[in-house]
Amino acid sequence: MMARFQRLIYALALWAGASAFWQPAFAETTIKMLSFDQLEGWEKDNHEAALTAFLQTCRDLKDPDWRALCALAKDQDASAAKGFFQLFFRPVLIEDGKPALFTGYFEPELSGSRHPTARYRYPVYRQPPEAKRTDVWLSRRELLNSGVMDGRGLEIAWVDDPVELFFLQIQGSGRIRLPDGSSIRVGYGGANGHDYRSIGTELVRRGVYSIHQVSAAVIKNWVRRNPVAGEELLNHNPSYVFFREVSKVPANAGPLGAMNRSVTTLRSLAVDPRYTPLGAPVWVEKDGADPMRRLMIAQDTGSAIKGAQRADIFFGSGDDAGAAAGKLRDPGRMVVLLPIQRAYALLPEDY
Repeated sequence: MMARFQRLIYALALWAGASAFWQPAFAETTIKMLSFDQLEGWEKDNHEAALTAFLQTCRDLKDPDWRALCALAKDQDASAAKGFFQLFFRPVLIEDGKPALFTGYFEPELSGSRHPTARYRYPVYRQPPEAKRTDVWLSRRELLNSGVMDGRGLEIAWVDDPVELFFLQIQGSGRIRLPDGSSIRVGYGGANGHDYRSIGTELVRRGVYSIHQVSAAVIKNWVRRNPVAGEELLNHNPSYVFFREVSKVPANAGPLGAMNRSVTTLRSLAVDPRYTPLGAPVWVEKDGADPMRRLMIAQDTGSAIKGAQRADIFFGSGDDAGAAAGKLRDPGRMVVLLPIQRAYALLPEDY
C-alpha cells in the first residue's frame, strides 16, 4: 500500500512539474472541461475493458505524466478501473466548429498470391525509397500508370480485386489469404503524401447516389458494374497507401494501429492527433440507429480522419466486421480524458 501511495505522489509531482503540454492544433478550437456525471452512460460501461485497451499502448507514451499514469494503471484491480479513470483524468470536450461524425473501420481479408497469375494481377506495394524522401510523391494515377513501380521487387503479394485493394488502403491494414490457406498480414507502410479524396462523396456530387445511399458495399458494386468509369473513379483519390508485412502479429490479436500495437475491437479509435493525443482515453457518445456509449482509446489515425470531433471506430476483422463498419456514419460527441494537470493547462485563463 505504501509503495502504491508513493507512486501516486510521484505521478502528481510529474503532472505539476511537466513543462510542456500537448495543445490542440488550431486557435479556433474551443475547449470545455466536463464532469464525469455529464458523460451519458458512463456508469454502465465496462471500464475494465477500456483499461485493458489503455494498457496496450500506454507503455509507449513518452511524456512523463502519461508514463506515470501507465505505471499506476498496471497496479489497478479490475474492479477499480472506473475509479482509476475518475481519479486521474478529467473529461475535456474539444471542438472545432464542425459537427461530430463517427464512421467505422475493420481489418479486411483479401484473396491473393505471393506470385502474379492470371487471377492475381493487382500488386500490394511496399513504399519505394524515393517516396520516403519527399513529402508529396506521385499521385495514384501517375504511380499506377507510369511504370515507375515495375520490375523493382516492391510487391508483397498480388490480389484479385482492385476495388478490395483500394479499400484495403483506406483501412490501412488487412490479411491476404493465399491459395494454400495460409495468410499474410499487412500494415500501413507509408503513403504518397496526397490528400485523401472520398470517392463516395464524388459519386454523390455526380448525382449517382444520394448521401444516404452511399456505403462501402454500394461503391464496390458500382465500380465492378462500371469497370472503365470505376477505374477513373478510384483515380479521383490521388492518395496511395503502401504496406509492410506484419505477419508476426498473433492471429488472435488485432491489426497494428498508428502506435504500432494491436488495436482492440470496439475499444480502439482512429482520431485526428492534432486534436486528440494518441494513447488517450476517449469517451464516445455515438448516436444513430445503434447508439453506443463507451470508453475507447485513441490508438490509430487515418487519412480521412480530420477534425476535433471526427473518429473511426474499429469493428474487428472479416466480412461481418466490414459490413457493420461500412454502414456506420453517425453523429454524436467524443470527449477526451486527459491527465488532471494537462486538462487544466488547456483551459483559457478566464475559464
